[in-house]
Amino acid sequence: MTFTATPDDAGKRLDVFLAAAAEDLSRSRLKALILDGAVTMDGVAETNPKKPVVAGAEYVVAVPEPVAATPEPQDIPLDILFEDEHLIVLNKPSGMAVHPAPGSQDGTLVNALLFHCQGQLSGIGGVERPGIVHRIDKLTTGVLVAAKTEPAHLGLSALFSTHDIERAYLAVTRGAPRPSQGTVDEHIARSSGDRKKMAVVKNPEAGFGRHAITHYKTLETFGIREKGTNFPSAALVECRLETGRTHQIRVHMAHIGTPLVGDPVYGRHKGVSVLGSGPGRDAGFDAARTFPRQALHAAVLGFVHPITKEALRFEAPLPEDMSDLIAALRRLPKQV
Repeated sequence: MTFTATPDDAGKRLDVFLAAAAEDLSRSRLKALILDGAVTMDGVAETNPKKPVVAGAEYVVAVPEPVAATPEPQDIPLDILFEDEHLIVLNKPSGMAVHPAPGSQDGTLVNALLFHCQGQLSGIGGVERPGIVHRIDKLTTGVLVAAKTEPAHLGLSALFSTHDIERAYLAVTRGAPRPSQGTVDEHIARSSGDRKKMAVVKNPEAGFGRHAITHYKTLETFGIREKGTNFPSAALVECRLETGRTHQIRVHMAHIGTPLVGDPVYGRHKGVSVLGSGPGRDAGFDAARTFPRQALHAAVLGFVHPITKEALRFEAPLPEDMSDLIAALRRLPKQV
């Protein structure tokens, strides 16, 4: 790629000038290329990203072929909802981590996408890999989008950064939120007592944590948990994200007293409190107590395609285990 600086460009930082001129490459990627000596001015390598641009000079950016990704491609079946040359949208199953990590070195979504998209990845950040712009937990199911090209990756990243994304999740909670719908607007940070957990920040004015907003609405309630009250044993809740923080829904729902059924991290126990007796009561109680993961599903993802500008919206049906859980909870007695 070749760019000639105009008089208006004179004095700009080299990386800033190139980022504006080369729309398909991010500024951080261009900075790395400059430092690697892949940018020349009139045939001479420029290795200082801050160097002022010279009017009339010709700058050449030599983008190397993408290197092979470190994770190995693996032939893992994918439930694909949409795919074109720019991006891929899929329905992730429970048990599949998005990225390789300790305890999940292979069998991840990245491994599967590297195999499925062989020959289609243009090199994101110089590496032949899919562009992951958001994640859902290993045990959470549902819709997720990944980029195949650097322009698509940049466009999706911008949409997520400005929250111009529709994201709706379905969760089964212990008890039901009160009020039945509302907004949780609480900062989230890593827990000081357990670095593997996240927690609501008690004093956000101190500058800790990241702003997180979850809008929730109770869709259905199940059973009764306290005699003489109408407090439900469990609920099906829709959560819409305005931000996307680690474990956001799990932390926010636990914060308002309704942790997710099956959540081993943010719930004191996995089951639900149930009054009444009979086979319906036993079936619902046992289904909640033995549910093997947090009952959370990314049901809807909507966004404007970063390249074609087409409005896209995808829905993933509830997985079988959550459908079975809800069916069992519907058998709980509503009165004692």
